[in-house]
Amino acid sequence: MDKAQDFAVQIAASIAGQINRLNHAIGRSAAWLALAMVLVQFAVVVLRYVFGIGSIMMQEAIVYMHGVLFMMAAADTLLQDEHVRVDIFYARASERRKALINLLGCTFFVLPFCILIAHVSYDYVSMSWSVREGSRETSGIQGVYLLKSVILLFAAQLSLQAISGILTNAAKLVGAKHG
Repeated sequence: MDKAQDFAVQIAASIAGQINRLNHAIGRSAAWLALAMVLVQFAVVVLRYVFGIGSIMMQEAIVYMHGVLFMMAAADTLLQDEHVRVDIFYARASERRKALINLLGCTFFVLPFCILIAHVSYDYVSMSWSVREGSRETSGIQGVYLLKSVILLFAAQLSLQAISGILTNAAKLVGAKHG
Protein backbone atom coordinates (compact mmCIF):
# COMPACT_ATOMS: atom_id res chain seq x y z
CA MET A 1 0.00 0.00 0.00
CA ASP A 2 1.48 3.39 -0.91
CA LYS A 3 1.67 6.32 1.50
CA ALA A 4 -1.46 8.04 0.17
CA GLN A 5 -3.55 4.89 0.55
CA ASP A 6 -2.05 4.22 3.97
CA PHE A 7 -2.94 7.78 5.05
CA ALA A 8 -6.50 7.41 3.69
CA VAL A 9 -6.94 4.12 5.55
CA GLN A 10 -5.68 5.73 8.76
CA ILE A 11 -8.10 8.66 8.37
CA ALA A 12 -10.98 6.26 7.63
CA ALA A 13 -10.07 4.17 10.68
CA SER A 14 -9.93 7.29 12.86
CA ILE A 15 -13.35 8.52 11.70
CA ALA A 16 -14.86 5.05 12.04
CA GLY A 17 -13.35 4.71 15.52
CA GLN A 18 -14.88 7.99 16.66
CA ILE A 19 -18.30 7.00 15.31
CA ASN A 20 -17.99 3.57 16.93
CA ARG A 21 -17.08 5.04 20.33
CA LEU A 22 -20.01 7.47 20.18
CA ASN A 23 -22.53 4.83 19.17
CA HIS A 24 -21.21 2.32 21.69
CA ALA A 25 -21.52 4.88 24.50
CA ILE A 26 -25.07 5.74 23.44
CA GLY A 27 -25.96 2.05 23.16
CA ARG A 28 -24.55 1.20 26.58
CA SER A 29 -26.37 4.17 28.10
CA ALA A 30 -29.64 3.18 26.43
CA ALA A 31 -29.27 -0.36 27.78
CA TRP A 32 -29.86 1.00 31.28
CA LEU A 33 -33.40 1.78 30.18
CA ALA A 34 -34.13 -1.96 30.32
CA LEU A 35 -33.50 -1.93 34.07
CA ALA A 36 -35.52 1.27 34.46
CA MET A 37 -38.41 -0.32 32.54
CA VAL A 38 -38.43 -3.33 34.86
CA LEU A 39 -38.35 -1.14 37.96
CA VAL A 40 -41.11 1.16 36.74
CA GLN A 41 -43.25 -1.80 35.65
CA PHE A 42 -42.74 -3.39 39.07
CA ALA A 43 -43.81 -0.11 40.71
CA VAL A 44 -46.90 0.09 38.45
CA VAL A 45 -47.94 -3.44 39.44
CA VAL A 46 -47.35 -2.88 43.16
CA LEU A 47 -49.16 0.46 43.15
CA ARG A 48 -52.14 -0.97 41.26
CA TYR A 49 -52.60 -4.32 42.99
CA VAL A 50 -51.39 -3.52 46.50
CA PHE A 51 -52.49 0.10 46.89
CA GLY A 52 -55.17 0.43 44.19
CA ILE A 53 -53.36 3.38 42.59
CA GLY A 54 -52.98 3.67 38.83
CA SER A 55 -50.53 5.90 37.00
CA ILE A 56 -50.97 6.63 33.33
CA MET A 57 -47.73 8.64 33.36
CA MET A 58 -45.76 5.67 34.66
CA GLN A 59 -47.35 3.35 32.09
CA GLU A 60 -46.52 5.79 29.29
CA ALA A 61 -42.99 6.14 30.66
CA ILE A 62 -42.51 2.40 30.08
CA VAL A 63 -43.59 2.80 26.44
CA TYR A 64 -41.26 5.81 26.02
CA MET A 65 -38.32 3.94 27.53
CA HIS A 66 -39.01 0.92 25.35
CA GLY A 67 -39.02 3.04 22.19
CA VAL A 68 -35.90 4.97 23.15
CA LEU A 69 -34.08 1.78 24.15
CA PHE A 70 -34.55 0.10 20.80
CA MET A 71 -34.04 3.21 18.67
CA MET A 72 -30.88 4.35 20.46
CA ALA A 73 -29.35 0.87 20.75
CA ALA A 74 -29.79 -0.02 17.06
CA ALA A 75 -26.49 1.52 15.92
CA ASP A 76 -24.55 -0.21 18.68
CA THR A 77 -26.24 -3.47 17.70
CA LEU A 78 -25.01 -2.98 14.13
CA LEU A 79 -21.54 -2.07 15.44
CA GLN A 80 -21.39 -5.25 17.56
CA ASP A 81 -22.50 -7.30 14.53
CA GLU A 82 -25.50 -8.56 16.53
CA HIS A 83 -28.14 -7.53 14.00
CA VAL A 84 -30.34 -9.94 12.10
CA ARG A 85 -28.58 -11.51 9.16
CA VAL A 86 -29.15 -14.57 7.02
CA ASP A 87 -25.99 -16.51 7.83
CA ILE A 88 -26.35 -19.27 5.24
CA PHE A 89 -23.46 -17.94 3.14
CA TYR A 90 -21.96 -15.28 5.40
CA ALA A 91 -20.87 -17.61 8.21
CA ARG A 92 -18.59 -19.63 5.91
CA ALA A 93 -17.33 -16.67 3.88
CA SER A 94 -13.73 -15.49 3.95
CA GLU A 95 -12.89 -12.26 5.79
CA ARG A 96 -12.55 -10.48 2.45
CA ARG A 97 -15.99 -11.65 1.28
CA LYS A 98 -17.51 -10.67 4.65
CA ALA A 99 -16.00 -7.21 4.29
CA LEU A 100 -17.45 -6.93 0.78
CA ILE A 101 -20.90 -8.09 1.95
CA ASN A 102 -20.82 -5.63 4.86
CA LEU A 103 -19.65 -2.80 2.60
CA LEU A 104 -22.41 -3.45 0.08
CA GLY A 105 -25.02 -3.92 2.82
CA CYS A 106 -24.17 -0.62 4.51
CA THR A 107 -23.96 1.21 1.19
CA PHE A 108 -27.05 -0.12 -0.55
CA PHE A 109 -29.35 -1.10 2.31
CA VAL A 110 -28.61 0.54 5.67
CA LEU A 111 -27.70 4.04 4.50
CA PRO A 112 -30.59 4.38 2.00
CA PHE A 113 -32.97 3.01 4.66
CA CYS A 114 -31.79 5.68 7.11
CA ILE A 115 -32.15 8.42 4.51
CA LEU A 116 -35.67 7.21 3.73
CA ILE A 117 -36.62 7.10 7.42
CA ALA A 118 -35.28 10.63 7.97
CA HIS A 119 -37.02 11.96 4.87
CA VAL A 120 -40.38 10.35 5.62
CA SER A 121 -40.39 11.17 9.32
CA TYR A 122 -39.16 14.78 9.14
CA ASP A 123 -42.61 16.32 8.54
CA TYR A 124 -44.15 13.93 11.07
CA VAL A 125 -41.71 15.06 13.75
CA SER A 126 -41.89 18.73 12.71
CA MET A 127 -45.66 18.75 12.95
CA SER A 128 -45.47 17.17 16.38
CA TRP A 129 -43.01 19.85 17.53
CA SER A 130 -45.13 22.67 16.05
CA VAL A 131 -48.02 21.78 18.35
CA ARG A 132 -45.85 20.44 21.19
CA GLU A 133 -47.81 17.20 20.92
CA GLY A 134 -48.59 15.59 24.23
CA SER A 135 -50.36 12.54 25.51
CA ARG A 136 -54.01 11.99 24.72
CA GLU A 137 -54.47 11.32 28.40
CA THR A 138 -54.72 14.33 30.72
CA SER A 139 -52.36 12.81 33.26
CA GLY A 140 -50.02 11.35 30.64
CA ILE A 141 -46.59 12.52 29.54
CA GLN A 142 -46.92 15.74 27.60
CA GLY A 143 -43.80 15.10 25.52
CA VAL A 144 -44.87 12.93 22.59
CA TYR A 145 -42.97 15.34 20.33
CA LEU A 146 -39.77 14.47 22.20
CA LEU A 147 -40.38 10.75 21.73
CA LYS A 148 -41.04 11.26 18.02
CA SER A 149 -37.76 13.17 17.73
CA VAL A 150 -35.95 9.96 18.60
CA ILE A 151 -36.90 8.70 15.12
CA LEU A 152 -34.63 11.34 13.55
CA LEU A 153 -31.88 10.63 16.08
CA PHE A 154 -32.17 6.94 15.22
CA ALA A 155 -31.79 7.68 11.50
CA ALA A 156 -28.79 9.94 12.12
CA GLN A 157 -27.08 7.56 14.51
CA LEU A 158 -27.63 4.51 12.30
CA SER A 159 -26.44 6.51 9.26
CA LEU A 160 -23.23 7.31 11.08
CA GLN A 161 -22.79 3.64 11.92
CA ALA A 162 -23.37 2.72 8.27
CA ILE A 163 -20.71 5.25 7.27
CA SER A 164 -18.38 3.70 9.83
CA GLY A 165 -19.11 0.27 8.35
CA ILE A 166 -18.42 1.55 4.84
CA LEU A 167 -15.11 3.10 5.90
CA THR A 168 -14.03 0.08 7.94
CA ASN A 169 -14.87 -2.50 5.30
CA ALA A 170 -13.45 -0.43 2.43
CA ALA A 171 -10.21 -0.15 4.41
CA LYS A 172 -10.21 -3.92 4.95
CA LEU A 173 -10.68 -4.50 1.22
CA VAL A 174 -7.94 -2.03 0.28
CA GLY A 175 -5.63 -3.59 2.85
CA ALA A 176 -6.43 -7.09 1.59
CA LYS A 177 -5.61 -6.12 -1.99
CA HIS A 178 -2.26 -4.66 -0.99
CA GLY A 179 -1.47 -6.63 2.14
